[in-house]
Parts: sequence; structure tokens; C-alpha cells
Amino acid sequence: MSNSPVDILLVEDDPHDVELALRALRLDNPHLSVEVVRDGEEALDYMLRRGTWVGRAPELSPSLIILDLKLPKIGGLQVLEELKSNSESAMTPIVVLTSSGEHRDVSESYMLGANSYVQKPVNIGEFRSAIKAIANYWLGVSRLPSSRPRRIHTPLNVEARPDE
Repeated sequence: MSNSPVDILLVEDDPHDVELALRALRLDNPHLSVEVVRDGEEALDYMLRRGTWVGRAPELSPSLIILDLKLPKIGGLQVLEELKSNSESAMTPIVVLTSSGEHRDVSESYMLGANSYVQKPVNIGEFRSAIKAIANYWLGVSRLPSSRPRRIHTPLNVEARPDE
């Protein structure tokens, strides 16, 4: 069990997607701390500090959760519902990153408190870009309720347009 802050909790059961996500996240930010859990039960145990994670200090909670919906043991929607209804984890941004583009999954995710819903791109390059964009926004641009300093410092690439 780590005694250092975690920037991102990645909840993903597909080893290929885990590897791609970790590469994309650490390419520009090698010091980014990512904890990976492989099923819904482990995600809840980690966030609610039970089971293997019973001794984890609350201040070491992640600044962002990236959550797949199709998980073993406990599905992503149930994980989302439990985390958003728990006072200790309710303020943690949760981005659903899943292969499902079904309207029902999108709607239910937002109704349960998801902060964002991203359908996993099939193309590897687009998948990496999506992961980087998620991290850059939630850990670099967006203001989070956490008092921890931001770990990603990327300038916005905004082109100035001449006045029309």
C-alpha cells in the first residue's frame, strides 16, 4: 500500500486499455501517480478504505477517477452510484471511459453523478489523445475541491483569431 497521494484512480479490467492509458498519462507527465484497480469491488474497497485498503489515509485519495462501466464483480454504474452517494468520495470527479455508446448508459451515468462520459475510441492514437485530454482537463485546467497542488501544468493551445 502506497503512502503517497494518487493523482488518478484508473478502474479498468482490460490489460491492453490499462497499458495504453498508463503510457498516454505518463508520456508528458512521468511523475503522475496512477493507481490501477481491475474490478468494481476493488474500486469501492480502495475509495472507501476497506479490505486491502483499510489503512489508506483519506488525504491520499485520488484527484480523479477514470471509470469503465463494464467491470467484473461490481459494475461501473453501481460503483459510480456508491461513490457519489458517499460523503468522502462524492466530490471526487469521475470520468466514465467506456466502450458503450448506448444512450441508456450515458443518461444513467450522468444521473448518478458522473462528471463526464467519454466513449473509448477504437483507434489507438485517438484513445491515447482522449486519455491525455481527460487528465489535462481534470488535473490541469479544472479547479478541484482538493487542496493538493496540481500535478499537470500544460499550457492551453488556443489560437488567437483576428477580429472579424
